[in-house]
Amino acid sequence: MFSEIKIMATIRNLTKAEEQIMQCLWKLEAAFLRDLVDALLEPKPHQNTVATILKILTEKGFVGIEVFGRTHRYYPLISKEAYSKTTMKNIVKGYFEGSFSNAVSFMVKENNLSIEDLELLLKTLKKKGK
Repeated sequence: MFSEIKIMATIRNLTKAEEQIMQCLWKLEAAFLRDLVDALLEPKPHQNTVATILKILTEKGFVGIEVFGRTHRYYPLISKEAYSKTTMKNIVKGYFEGSFSNAVSFMVKENNLSIEDLELLLKTLKKKGK
């Protein structure tokens, strides 16, 4: 199994369609093509479209396949947490000069983060520091 550092180095950004499939797959943990299509929100993409996206995700190293005769069960190779961590770091690096405090300040200015949220964040940071 890859170490988290190795995984982080190989994670690439997902397109919106790829991310939609991955969100569903992370939720289901493993699924056949039909299960994935059924679990997607309306308007549902065509089954062939989902199959194509799964092929791309497999080539990118995000999805693994178990073969059962002529059917395939898909499962995530990268955890949602690992992808989220890398994505957040890339957003902060690309838009906030690598500063998480700049990102939090932006969220406060845009009214996306309340005083209660900040207090909860501060409590979490204090607990982690102990």
